[in-house]
Formats: sequence, C-alpha cells, structure tokens
Amino acid sequence: MNWHEWSVFCGIVFFLCAIPGPNMLHVLASVARVGMARGVATMLGCLSAVVLVLVASAAGLGAALAASPHLFGVLRVCGAAYLIWLGVQAWREGGQIPAPPTPAPQRAPQAAQTVPYDGAWGRWRRGFWVGLSNPKLLLFAAAFFPQFITPQAPHLPQFVVLITTFALLETLWYAVYAVGGYTLAQQLQRPSVRRVFNRITACVFVGFGAVLLRGRA
Repeated sequence: MNWHEWSVFCGIVFFLCAIPGPNMLHVLASVARVGMARGVATMLGCLSAVVLVLVASAAGLGAALAASPHLFGVLRVCGAAYLIWLGVQAWREGGQIPAPPTPAPQRAPQAAQTVPYDGAWGRWRRGFWVGLSNPKLLLFAAAFFPQFITPQAPHLPQFVVLITTFALLETLWYAVYAVGGYTLAQQLQRPSVRRVFNRITACVFVGFGAVLLRGRA
C-alpha cells in the first residue's frame, strides 16, 4: 500500500464515517442526555466494537460469514433486534429527564418520574452493543480492505494502518456528532422537546433495525 492508495482510503472512509448510522445517532443521543464528558464512555464503547469488528474481519471472519449465510442471518437478526429494543426504550422514555446518581438517600417527589442514570460502564456497554449491531461491517471490511492491500508486502502492518486510520476517522466524526448533541442538551431539558427527540430517535433506531432485517442496510 503506497501513499496514494492510503489517501484514497482516507477519503472514502472519511465520508463513509460521516453517514449518520446507528453509532453516530447513539453518540449524539447519549451526549445530549448526559453531557459531553459522560458521553465519552458511549463513544469508547462504539469505537471498541468497530475496532473489534474490523480486526475480526481482517482475521478472516468476514470471509467465513460470507460463506455461511445462516450464521450471517443469525447475527443480522440479533443486531436488528437490539436496535429495535433501543428504539422501544427511547420511545418509552418520552420526556423524562435522566437522574444522575446522588449519595443522599432521600429522593425528591419528582424522582419517580425520572429515568435511572446508568454509569460509565453501562454507557460503554450500550455503545459497544450498538457498534456490534450491524454485522455487515464485517462483510464490508472483508471486501473493502483487500483493495488497499499490497499482496507482495506483509499483510499485518497494512491491516494495522487501515484499521487505525478507520478508527481515527470514526473518532473524529464521533466528536462532531457529540458537539451537536452537546448543543442540544439545554433544549432537551424541556420535557416537550425531549419527548419529540426521543420519539424521533426511537423511530430511527427501529427503522435501522427493520432495514437490517430486510437485508438492505
């Protein structure tokens, strides 16, 4: 892989990562709910899943999935079901405001109407599962990466460069979407605005899940 091939790869991945998919939407929604600093855990969860999928694809799992439609179908259904579940959760949340943890045992009377605040581990875990929800990233990487690999050169260093580049550009767009989510945070303190936002988020997540089930994502 030469510099020209790498620059072409960067250009393609830059615009690919900019597409508002489940990861970006989840990052935006998380930052809007809990703030920029706490939303980092969500970003790390999504990024961990993306890197894991790319590494697995580079190791040959993508080819195995392509040769086994049944296994791919199982992963697709599981990923779609998780996205739909997230959509249902967002819809049920409505206009409720997440309640951050407090050491005081007393709760205000309005606390019963709030959504329990999950910690950094919970946000990382959700981000991780969202990142794993679309198994087609495996097949994409399996088909896309070889276009930029020089067969005569050692494969491992080239895969490391490609995966690292992808991860950095993905992180860049997480930050862009997170800033967008942060600017929404003040408006989302209004229950009516939050309710509309959660309804839209729910519909988009369910839509992504439905598209995955139909095999067109």
